[in-house]
Amino acid sequence: ILSKIIDYCKYHKEVPAEDIQKPLKSNNLVECGVSEWDAEYVNIEQEVLFELILAANYLDIKSLLDLTCAKVASMIKGKNTEEIRKQFNIVNDFTPEEEAQVREENRWCEDA
Repeated sequence: ILSKIIDYCKYHKEVPAEDIQKPLKSNNLVECGVSEWDAEYVNIEQEVLFELILAANYLDIKSLLDLTCAKVASMIKGKNTEEIRKQFNIVNDFTPEEEAQVREENRWCEDA
């Protein structure tokens, strides 16, 4: 992970990181203002991506934290609950009744 962070810092020492459009307008990061280099940089295994998020946060590298979090957001964008659970290997531990209650309480999110 440290070598990935060093690669990022070396590259962005010469080429400043671009601002990422928020909220993301697309799940394609390049369409959201991310450079091709950065988009390729975060095209990595999910486990490594999450480790980079933790490291960027701990080391206070805001541009890397923004980039890695934008990558996760792009992985979620446009997906329904089941697709997100599958993407991130999240086990649904709600009973059908609990899930129905949560959906009802948060219906406004889906209507937006």
